[in-house]
Amino acid sequence: MEKLYQYLWRHRMLGRKLKLDNGTAVEIISPGLLNRDAGPDFSNARIRIGDTEWAGNVEIHVHASDWYRHGHDTNPAYDSVLLHVVAINDRRVTRSDGSEIPQLTATFPESFFRMYSTLCDNIEGIRCNKCISFIPPLTITDCLESLAIERMQTKASRIIDELNNSGGDWERTCFITLARALGFGLNSEPFEILARSIPLGYILRHADNLPQLEAILFGQAGMLDTSIHIFDEYYQLLCREYYFLARKYNLRPMKRELWKYARTRPQNFPHRRIAILAKALHGGFSLMSRVIAANGKTEESRAILQWELEGYWLDHSDFDITQPQSPSALGHASTDLLLINLIAPLLYAYGATHGESELAENGLELWRKLPPEKNMFIRQWRQEGIGCEDAMRSQALLQLRKEYCDAGRCLDCRIGHWLLRHNARDIQFHENIR
Repeated sequence: MEKLYQYLWRHRMLGRKLKLDNGTAVEIISPGLLNRDAGPDFSNARIRIGDTEWAGNVEIHVHASDWYRHGHDTNPAYDSVLLHVVAINDRRVTRSDGSEIPQLTATFPESFFRMYSTLCDNIEGIRCNKCISFIPPLTITDCLESLAIERMQTKASRIIDELNNSGGDWERTCFITLARALGFGLNSEPFEILARSIPLGYILRHADNLPQLEAILFGQAGMLDTSIHIFDEYYQLLCREYYFLARKYNLRPMKRELWKYARTRPQNFPHRRIAILAKALHGGFSLMSRVIAANGKTEESRAILQWELEGYWLDHSDFDITQPQSPSALGHASTDLLLINLIAPLLYAYGATHGESELAENGLELWRKLPPEKNMFIRQWRQEGIGCEDAMRSQALLQLRKEYCDAGRCLDCRIGHWLLRHNARDIQFHENIR
C-alpha cells in the first residue's frame, strides 16, 4: 500500500493546494525525485508551507507510527525530511534532534481505491480485463509501442551481458544465444547449460566432421551412456567418438535428467534440436556476420536458419527410436520464433554496441514484418478486443502480461496509470465496470 501512496505523490494526484494536519496551508510545487535506494522516499521536493518555500526530502508511510517502527526518528539521514505524508495519522513524528516534522494526511476519492482494488484483486490473467475497453485505442497503441521496445532492449541486454562476460567474443555469444533459443522455452535452460559446458573453440576444431560434432554435443548433453544397452550402430559410433574426445578435452557431461519431454511431439524432441545445433556448427560458425549481412530482411534472415538434417536424424526422434517422415528442417512456425527471439535481438544488440542505430532499428523492423506468435497469452488479449497483427505487437503484449500483469505492476503500467488517473475523477466510469 505504501507504493500506492508513493505513486499518488509522484504523479501529483493528491492535489496541489492542501492543508497540513495542523491547518497550515501547503502547496506542492514539485514532488521531487523518487529514491529507490536507502533514505527518504523523495529527494529535492519543493514545497511551500504557509508563506515559506522549502526544498528537501519527503517521506511517505501508511501509518504515521511507521516512522518510529522503521527507526527514522534516530536516523540522521531522515533529518532532512521537510514533510511526512501519511494515510493514517496515529501520532506526531520528530527528527533525531526532537524537532517535529510537518505532517500531511492524504485523502482520495473512494472510486480511486475501488479501481486500484479491481486491478490488484484480479490476479488471474489480464488484470485490467474488466475495464480495458474504456481505454482510448491511441493510449493502448502508444503503450504497446513502448513495451515492444522495452522487450527488445531486455533481450538485447541479455546478449550484451553475455558478450561482456565472454570478453567481447561475438561468436561464442551467438552460440550460447542460439542454443538457448533452440530450447524454445521448455528446454532453454538445458540448452544453455550444454552450450556453456564446452569452449566453442574445441567444438569448431571438428566443424568439418558432423559425427564428431554430434558426439561432442550429445555426449555433453548426457545422452551418450555406454552403460545403457542401445544396440544402434550410429549411437555406438557417437559413444566411441565422445569417449575419445571427452578424454582429450577433459569433458564432463551434464545430467540427462535436465531435459524435458512433456507435451512435446517426437519431431521436436531435444535430440533433434541438438542435431540441428550440430548442423548450425557444421562447416564453421559465422552466425553474427550472416545476421549483419541479412540486415533484417525477412527472407535473407530466414535463410540463415535453414539447417537441413541428414542421415540418421531424417527418420529418428531419439536414439534407436524411428520416426518415419520426420521433417528435415525446422518448421515455418519454429523458424519465425527464432527470427523473433534470436535474429532480431542479435541485430539490435550489435547495432546498440557499435553505435549503428540503423541496424538496431532494422531488428525492430523485422518484428514488424513477422506474423504474431500463436499462444494462449495472445489469444487472451484477442478475447479482450486487443488486436495483434504482427510480432512487434505480440512481443509487446507478452511483455505487458509477463512483466506487468503477472508481477502486479499496475502502478508502473501506462494502461494502469490511465485507469487510475481517469477513474479518480470519473465516478460514472467506475460504475460502468462494476
